[in-house]
Amino acid sequence: MTKGVFIYRSDSDYADDPTSRYQFPSKLYLSRARELVGDWVIFLESRRGGKRGYFATAKIQGLIADPDDPARHVALIEPGSFLEFDHHVPFSDGTGPLERALLKPDGTQSGGKQSSVRPISDQDFNRIIERGLSDGTGFLPRTGDVSIDEISNRVLDNRTPFIYEVERSRVDIVTSRAIRDRAFRRNVLAAYDSRCALSGLKLINGGGRAEVEAAHIRPVEHGGPDAIANGLALSGTAHWMFDRGLISLNDDLTIKISRHVNDLEGVRIFLQSSQSATAPRVAAHRPHVNFLKWHRDNIYKH
Repeated sequence: MTKGVFIYRSDSDYADDPTSRYQFPSKLYLSRARELVGDWVIFLESRRGGKRGYFATAKIQGLIADPDDPARHVALIEPGSFLEFDHHVPFSDGTGPLERALLKPDGTQSGGKQSSVRPISDQDFNRIIERGLSDGTGFLPRTGDVSIDEISNRVLDNRTPFIYEVERSRVDIVTSRAIRDRAFRRNVLAAYDSRCALSGLKLINGGGRAEVEAAHIRPVEHGGPDAIANGLALSGTAHWMFDRGLISLNDDLTIKISRHVNDLEGVRIFLQSSQSATAPRVAAHRPHVNFLKWHRDNIYKH
């Protein structure tokens, strides 16, 4: 098994969804992709938020021939493994590309950076993961939220170069539930400006911390990814009702109220007068229809 990099473009003609599948041309990349099965990849977007950078990681579960296109294969993402970084990680820093393997002996970059599917060393994987999920100390911050402007335009300040390379891959970071939860919370709260998507409430406690929670639409225990599009910022009451299926969302974000609610009028007053959820300003962060449908089909009490 080998770790890898997948280049992703939201505006390409490939049927990609980084949380579940990645499509690629078989002739060019099938043999290379086979080496990545069972290991972790990092997603690189050419112009994410106007900048080239790494934005997420996930584990490859397997490969299948694309049933709709004989010239392509699909890499299947292991359910629940996808994790969005809570920091933007640029392709290059002051010393060159973070994928050091792309450098030739003379210091110039090789043509390998154009390959949509390519291997990455454990050292390069570690470097990118540390920057994407770290506040500079090796751990995610426990407190403090970020603004919507920060999540839309994240750029890390130049950091002190690592003094040594860690031989062991930092899979311990990407599989840690505590670290994943912190990154998910920061990302979701930033996308919704720390405001409950259903009630519109934005409550800040005496310590300056938002009293809103990051809720998974499709829960982690049911294979839901740690992706903003699988999240909602909800107050404690709204979160409780959502998780118990007393409320859900249609694809257009209008709110569904279960007939099992015993105080229908009270719930309607609690929710926004529009009876619709607030959508994030960034279109890519909007709740994905697949996750919403899953919630309606499996959690919502009809």
